[in-house]
Amino acid sequence: MLGIYDVLKRPLVTERGMRSLEKSNTYVFEVHPDANKIQIRNAVERLFSVKVLSVNTAIVAGKSKRTRIRDVALPDRKKAYVRLREGDSIELF
Repeated sequence: MLGIYDVLKRPLVTERGMRSLEKSNTYVFEVHPDANKIQIRNAVERLFSVKVLSVNTAIVAGKSKRTRIRDVALPDRKKAYVRLREGDSIELF
């Protein structure tokens, strides 16, 4: 069982994420790979005191990196797109 502090790892601040924030009030978070949509919704609502309208998740395959010594595979990541009610916001910085 994951606690609310285990579910959310960090917010992802990228150009695409900022466009979705401006366009549809959607925030992007990196989450624990075993977290489901209900756990993500509860964690965001309790940590930031906002109302979540929807949660979409995506699993991003890890890239392979080459070094001089060997090839390294980075782990897969799970992202959550969290859409908030109009008027709610999260202070990231």
